[in-house]
Amino acid sequence: MAKTAPAQRNSADTATLAVRTAKGSDVGAVADLDARITGIAKLAYWEDMFERYGKRSNRYFLVADDCGDCLLGFILGEVRAWEFGSPPSGWIFALGVDPDCRLRKIGSRLFAAMCDCLAESGVDTVRTMLARDDGLNMAFFRSQGMMGGPFIQLEMPVAAKRGRGTEADSTG
Repeated sequence: MAKTAPAQRNSADTATLAVRTAKGSDVGAVADLDARITGIAKLAYWEDMFERYGKRSNRYFLVADDCGDCLLGFILGEVRAWEFGSPPSGWIFALGVDPDCRLRKIGSRLFAAMCDCLAESGVDTVRTMLARDDGLNMAFFRSQGMMGGPFIQLEMPVAAKRGRGTEADSTG
């Protein structure tokens, strides 16, 4: 099983960096790295993500390691099609790089590998969604050439509509 890089590690030789499809044995290290980044342990979530994205076509779960036994990063994405009129496009919805190994092009290599996978699936656009205050990931994705797209994300609390599905709607 791959381990996350030790916390004291402050370099990664990108010449020996390997980006590859995740294996089941990587899930624990991905969960550990994610917990270091987010402060939230969620092993069951990552096990589910591997089942959903590590084993199906047009869904990608990639990891970067140092060609040894240390996992340095991960990225997940998929091809989505025709949501609200959007032609098939790639979506990246998870990216993490060991904080002690940032600024060594690991995220860039993961992003490029994901774009290769998506292009091979026949799409020509990649999208992602970020929190407005996520400056780190915003800066990263912009450094890769991403910019605002043609869609607007909308949301509301589900409780605001809960129980109203059975009421008559006067607007038709």
